[in-house]
Amino acid sequence: MSEIPDVAEKYTGAIEDVPIGKGDYIAGGIKGMPFLSFENPVKRRPMIAGEIFDCLEGYPQLAADMFDGRQNDPVEWADMWRSMGADIICIRFAGLDPSKGNTTPESATELVKKISDITQLPIMICGCGIPEYDIPAFTKICETVTDTRLILSKVDEDEYKKMASIAIANNHIVLGFSNLDVNLAKQMNILLTDFGVKKNDIVMDPLMSPLGMGLDYSYSVNERIRMAALMGDKMLQIPMVCDCTESWNVGDAICDDDPTIGDVKLRVTWWEAITALCAVLSGADIIIMRGPGAADMLKGYCDELRGEI
Repeated sequence: MSEIPDVAEKYTGAIEDVPIGKGDYIAGGIKGMPFLSFENPVKRRPMIAGEIFDCLEGYPQLAADMFDGRQNDPVEWADMWRSMGADIICIRFAGLDPSKGNTTPESATELVKKISDITQLPIMICGCGIPEYDIPAFTKICETVTDTRLILSKVDEDEYKKMASIAIANNHIVLGFSNLDVNLAKQMNILLTDFGVKKNDIVMDPLMSPLGMGLDYSYSVNERIRMAALMGDKMLQIPMVCDCTESWNVGDAICDDDPTIGDVKLRVTWWEAITALCAVLSGADIIIMRGPGAADMLKGYCDELRGEI
């Protein structure tokens, strides 16, 4: 009987360990491609970050209906994600934008503290996208909340120094964003490390396009980033974050005009779940999710692929 040949790749690199939260959660540390146990002895499940908002202005009612009213209180919303098995809470401070809400740096800080104390989970904080409102709020939050390592989302090559300075001064983590390009992702990591951010204080978002909006290209970029990292490119040996909530902006996923294409709530759940599954198969370490059903499906897929079911 002939022997089965060893097909495992012999990689020279590994993904950086990035402690988040109180240090009891680790992103990265991977030594092979996802779910290939014969290559990658680290059977660490990709972490799921449950998305919440400080205000519901512009938030889709279809998604809100999935949380049984608890979306009206961000602390209860976060605790619901904890009870459903989320590993991280992703807080989007849309209300920092005065046109959408009245969140202040002080109220944002208080919300982060409450959610951290109640859930005991790591927290990712996202601003409203306007630096003049985000920077003061992030400064206040990071200076006050020092007992847990926050992920600060997000910086790009045009605007990273202020946020990086806040992270360095308070021992938090920076999420570096790039736009669907391996070289741009690497350049963002180089800029952050040259500025003084340690590699184990960085996570990267190479932009995850959902099903129907360029998923195949995103998959290719993610996979090439991960392969290059494992083959020794130190500037790409950074844990990857993929935001799959963009699935909720795909017209075919949320269209409710045509009853022949099925129930919209079920369809958008599958849409986000399939996008997330592709993200983890391509190498993502942290997945941001909006729908609780899709998050539960992803968790089940990952456990099955890891041989836990």
